This record gives sequence, C-alpha cells and structure tokens, in this order.
Amino acid sequence: MWMAYLPVAAAIVCCTGLCFFFCIRRWFAFYGLDHRKKGVRAANLFLAVAGGLFCVNLFSTTAILLLHGVAFSLFLDFVAFALRKCVRGEADGWAAFAAKLYRSGLPVLLFVVVVAGYGYFNMRSIRQTSYRITSEKEVGAYRILFLTDVHYGAVQDTDVLKRSIDKMNAQKPDLVILGGDIVEEGTSKEEMQEVFRLLGGLHQKYGVYYVYGNHDRQPYTKRRTYTDAELAAAISAGGIEILEDSCKEIGEDLALAGRGDAAWGATRRRASAEAILDGVSRDRFLIMADHQPIGVEENDRQGVDLELSGHTHAGQIFPMGPLSEWMGVYNYGAYQQGNCNVIVSSGVAGWAYSIRTGERCEYVVVDIAGNRK
Repeated sequence: MWMAYLPVAAAIVCCTGLCFFFCIRRWFAFYGLDHRKKGVRAANLFLAVAGGLFCVNLFSTTAILLLHGVAFSLFLDFVAFALRKCVRGEADGWAAFAAKLYRSGLPVLLFVVVVAGYGYFNMRSIRQTSYRITSEKEVGAYRILFLTDVHYGAVQDTDVLKRSIDKMNAQKPDLVILGGDIVEEGTSKEEMQEVFRLLGGLHQKYGVYYVYGNHDRQPYTKRRTYTDAELAAAISAGGIEILEDSCKEIGEDLALAGRGDAAWGATRRRASAEAILDGVSRDRFLIMADHQPIGVEENDRQGVDLELSGHTHAGQIFPMGPLSEWMGVYNYGAYQQGNCNVIVSSGVAGWAYSIRTGERCEYVVVDIAGNRK
C-alpha cells in the first residue's frame, strides 16, 4: 500500500520543497545572507528539502500548518506581482513598506501563527447547534440530543467534553443518539470505558442509542487497545443500546433506526433501509442514524423523516468544507431530500489534526414538532 503512495509523496516533496526553496532564498536575501556563498546555498537547500519532507505525512498538524504557509506565500507572490505591474517606477511610501514586509517573510509567519492559534482554540470549545423539524404526521414533541465524532482521547482534551455535559443535560433531551466514532485508534481502553460511562449518564427519558462509525472498532491499526467484545461490553455497561441494522420503536409515534457503518462493506454487508424498517409503521416519525451521510435517496423512498449523520467533520481544515459542498457532498448542516430531512454534524471533536480551521466543534439539539396535541 505504501508503494502506491510513493509517487504522491515524491510530488509533494518536489512541489512544496521548490516553493520553500524560493521563499527561503528571498528571506535570506532580505536579512543580508549572500546566496552566492556555499554555506547559505546549502542551508537554503536543506531547509527546503526538510520542509518538503515534513509535508509528506498529510495527516500531520505540522504538515497542514506548513502547507497553509506555502499557500499564503504563493498568494502574496501573486499580489506582489500584480502590484509591480500597477506601480510604475520606484516604489515609495506605503508601496516600499509593503515590498519590504513581503520580502521579510513576517506576514507568512504571522499567518501561520494565527491559523495555529485559531485552530487550537477552535478545537477546544464545543458549541450547541439547534434545529427544529416540523412534521405533518401525528407525532408529539420530542427533543433529541445528537453527538457524533468525539474521537475521545485523541486530538481534543478530554476535559473539553466533560465541561459540556452539564450544558447538554440542561437541554432535557427525550433521547440521546450517539452517531459513531465516539472512540478511535488513538483511544486507550481506559478512555474508551470512561467516555461510555460519561455519555451513558446523560439525562434523558427514552434512552441513549448508538451506531458504530468507521473508527470505533480501530480498523486502521494493528496495535488495538481494546477488542470488539470489550467495546460492546463498555457500551452496554454505560446503559447504551447499540442499533446496528436494527430499529427501536419509541413511545407511540417515534421509531429510531441505526445502520451499520458503510466503511465495513468490504467485510460485512449492511442491511438495506427497507429491511431495517420492515414491519415499522410509516405513520411513526422515522429517524435513521447513519454515521456517514449517505443513502439519503433510499431513506426518502422508505419514508424516513430525518437522517442524522456525522463523519465529515465539516471538512475540519479549510477549505475542505466548501470544496465538499461544491462537489455535492452532504458536508455540514441541514439538507432536504424529498420528504427526508438530513442533518450532518461537524462533530464534537476533530480527527488526526490537533487544530480545526473549518466549522466549530458541536453537539446538536433537534426539536421535532408534529400535529399531536
């Protein structure tokens, strides 16, 4: 598998290294380092190659910050080129100051520091996002608390989630839905057990329900910290009910279905929405919890009123979110497919990177309002 990545890695090293080389050369010249000297040239080349190698691992926060710096530097190059075409003769005043600032490299350094600082604090705060869904069905009022993509113990301080528990309980939800990736490859066994004790203790009326995500069972590592059986036992010990290709009728007018995660299609076939909802009255308000925001058309055909998903992290690192939206992906927020409402959460935490420069971390509160008095 790593052999297939070699051409990509080589391209990353070459492109980013080349950008680093000319940027560093310009900065060296500004600070009086003569590029004609062998030592200066060697240092320039060494730093450029090192920068390119740091960017090979695209799942590294360092790589992401360096790539932000490269992108901003290229943007400044374009601006500088445009200004040189517009300003005739020798630059003076603000133009001369701008030219010196550009050559100094300080704007690029400041930009990277701001991105790192914003991303760091954005990862360490969790907001509440609220939605209201109306229905023509004879259904009463329900409040749902939806949490997904916690990735507990990985890139977000565990205290961040703990500090939000009281705020979640204050919403007095009727039921709690956990949308998968609550834990991951970077979660220890003790952390896995802790988070399900924590979330299983959330206040609710009709229970806490859980669907697996693509990371929960640690499929992307050979050094697992817990087994599938230990994971399932911890979920159950927390008083949480697992819904995997199954449906639970709640009260007289609500039904909650949960699908097995699509990423496991290579090793298991997940049931269709039709099979999961077999025998369930379509007069009930139907909720489908699916970790990944897919199968929306199928859910609409089966009369599902609301799909709750996560997985995307809303792109996490800008501009991945807007690019996903442009490509037609259900990325973040509320969507409509026929009669099926779709809510995609950005997640309680991020993944892989310790920063978040896209949408903020969140838990979701959904109020369902029907016609029943």
